[in-house]
Amino acid sequence: MEALVFVRADAGKSLDILAAIKKVKGVKEAYATTGRFDVVTKVEAADLKALGETVVRRIQAIEGVKSTETSMIVA
Repeated sequence: MEALVFVRADAGKSLDILAAIKKVKGVKEAYATTGRFDVVTKVEAADLKALGETVVRRIQAIEGVKSTETSMIVA
């Protein structure tokens, strides 16, 4: 399964967070962006539990991450 994870960052932390996210197992793509979210990430996981682990224990744990929003890719 695949999902897009949209990340909001503390001011000035976007590029540091981007670099850390790119090292997370299961992250296939990650980009710094403008607008509502600071980083957009594509994550691949075996199942919903593994996806949750990646988002909660890996991405949300990165210093400077304020919040995340996850959207499942359905097609």
